[in-house]
Amino acid sequence: MNKKDQTIFLPDEKATLELGAKLAEFITNKAVIYLHGELGAGKTTLVRGFLKSLGHKGKVKSPTYTLVEPYEIGDKRIYHFDLFRLTDPEELDFIGARDYFGAGICLIEWPERGGDYLPPPDLIYTFERKDSGRLVQIRS
Repeated sequence: MNKKDQTIFLPDEKATLELGAKLAEFITNKAVIYLHGELGAGKTTLVRGFLKSLGHKGKVKSPTYTLVEPYEIGDKRIYHFDLFRLTDPEELDFIGARDYFGAGICLIEWPERGGDYLPPPDLIYTFERKDSGRLVQIRS
């Protein structure tokens, strides 16, 4: 683990939402953030905390079938990707995903399914279940 790596225990959903809000304070412009973890690990909850802290009022659900959900909040453009159902990384070209990268903040669940079609990440969050909470490793 390098000096910029950090591991945090999240005891509950509230702590995961708060971590998402802290991430939103830190990420001010353009970024690519990979979110790793099994189903139900907290990836979408982190995104929900991120968006709500910026002022998003609607529901935040994982874009499992649409692959990407765009949000415009103030002067920020946020793109929430969920690549769980991606059968071939080339599908990212079909939805114009490359246009999103570099145009705003990209939060990408299941990035391992995107292969070489994804840009390198600025940050990586890896979630794992630990007792009744979650451990999240943050790498830059």
